[in-house]
Amino acid sequence: MKNKQTGLSLIGVLIVGAILGFIFLIGMRTVPVVTEYMAVKRVMNAIINSSPSPEVPVSQLRADFEKRAYIDEVKHVSGRDLVIVKRGNKFEMSVTYSRKVPIAGNVSLLIDFDTGVLRGGS
Repeated sequence: MKNKQTGLSLIGVLIVGAILGFIFLIGMRTVPVVTEYMAVKRVMNAIINSSPSPEVPVSQLRADFEKRAYIDEVKHVSGRDLVIVKRGNKFEMSVTYSRKVPIAGNVSLLIDFDTGVLRGGS
């Protein structure tokens, strides 16, 4: 009587391990980039939720972003990158930027971020 064995061969285990290792590498390289994007959104939401008065100039909003971004260790987005439009008593704020993440050798990953338009004001 023959017993048929099932499972992965050594080559199969190596291939699955290589694929999982590559996925893990990409994940570890992209986590800081995504974390920074989340910090940018958090800072922008904090500025909007503070309900600045309509008299506040756009330059003050940019300076406020710079201060809060420094605390959250945002290094790749500055107040100059923000698109801030005032419409009457309200303002709209957004930012669009790209980050290039090196993976291995000549291989890199380009990630485009767009916060969308955040609206605030009184």
